[in-house]
Amino acid sequence: MGAIEDIYADLEVDVPEEEFREAVEQKVEQMGGLADEETAAMLIAHELDDHEVGTVADIEPGMDEVKFLAKVISVGEVRTFERDEGEDGRVINVEAADESGSVRLAFWDEQAEAIADGGLEAGDVLRVKGRPKEGYKGLEVSVDHAEPDEEADINVDLDGATTVDSLSLGQEDVTLRGLVLDTDSVRTFDRDDGSEGRVANLTVGDETGRVRVTLWDGMADRAAEIEPGTAVEAVDGYVREREGDLELHVGERGAIEEVEGPVEYEPEATPIDDVEIGQRVDIAGVVRSTDPKRTFDRDDGSQGQVRNVRIQDDTGDIRVALWGDQADTDLAPGDEVLAADVEIEDGWQDDLEASANWRSTVVVLEDAADTTADVAGTATTPGGTDADGDGDGDAAAADAGVGLDAFAGDGSAESGAGSEGSETGGAGQVERVEFTGTVVQTGEPVVLDDGTETVSVETDERLQLGEEVTVRGPLVDGRVDADDVF
Repeated sequence: MGAIEDIYADLEVDVPEEEFREAVEQKVEQMGGLADEETAAMLIAHELDDHEVGTVADIEPGMDEVKFLAKVISVGEVRTFERDEGEDGRVINVEAADESGSVRLAFWDEQAEAIADGGLEAGDVLRVKGRPKEGYKGLEVSVDHAEPDEEADINVDLDGATTVDSLSLGQEDVTLRGLVLDTDSVRTFDRDDGSEGRVANLTVGDETGRVRVTLWDGMADRAAEIEPGTAVEAVDGYVREREGDLELHVGERGAIEEVEGPVEYEPEATPIDDVEIGQRVDIAGVVRSTDPKRTFDRDDGSQGQVRNVRIQDDTGDIRVALWGDQADTDLAPGDEVLAADVEIEDGWQDDLEASANWRSTVVVLEDAADTTADVAGTATTPGGTDADGDGDGDAAAADAGVGLDAFAGDGSAESGAGSEGSETGGAGQVERVEFTGTVVQTGEPVVLDDGTETVSVETDERLQLGEEVTVRGPLVDGRVDADDVF
């Protein structure tokens, strides 16, 4: 082979040999005889290797020029605008993607006219050369040259259906199917034009992860209409960024539709014993205790609220502070929960604490139908059934070392470790138990913990946190109705 053939054979990018030779001839002509064909071929090869990117996800706004393959997902309408010199310009935006993500392509003037005349359709695969930049709606590439590649195959659905892990900033016309993990209340705000806006949020998860879904104006009511555990499809959404996290936004032209069929969400929780200060993690386990909700006044005069709960998995336990709307989450000892996107902080007495704020998700997994979880040694099946089918979470609690099976409330349990005796009468009689533990929650009910089990207690006695007591009485609906407290 000759020198040009050798250089072409060593190329790491996919470009037709005929196109390569044409580029070499143009380079020789541009340099006015200062370079022969071999030198020109080496220069062209260097330029090609320098700008080719492997996937759409590799494109960054700071790059001078990029070359890549992408499939056309949708073609926009041509728009005209007035340039500074008074001439009208034309632009058309095209949404394109590969398996790694999507990108907006901007075609200008003659190219825009050719596309508007039917020169490009959804499903076409393009070999693109252009200049990336950060546009108003995220990453976009201003196209210098694009041509179809009929032999290339890119596995991307044309309906815009995607998964959480493949969302990218600026992506539009997104269809995402997932499981509703959490919902927020509708909030109102004043716009600059004096009108009132409305917004609400959902947290949606699929088999690849989860994402916060922001619903605007008329769509905001859907947050109050959909229960956690519902399988939904977000239609015609667009991806934005908030404090470093991607969010899927759905406005008036979009929809949140309930769908049939299984949708799986598989959280990947960090073992509690492995968390460190400064991390933002997901933790999962069983609720050991809950404190009453407290309110407080902020510096700006508004009122806030917080509630502390303690969550345990098979590696340890941690206090979780639920702030704002999170404090209203309905939790009780024995619930199997996921606390996602919580921040690990230095808590009381140098103990670690997890803080659940507006960006966090706290969900009772057993209430989430069609959720599959395999975290911290626990498992929730569709419908939330457990070892004995009564849905009270006793199997999960036992796996996490809590031992709530002794107090399942079905009248058939035997007291476990920490119980110093029980009396069970004949048929139709109520079971009586005795339990010694430390008060970890006051109020209604009182919750005792002996390091292995937690017990809810109905009593009129005034008890203090940290006090060790023994209670004795009948077991009714999963709680000890204490006759004696000593």
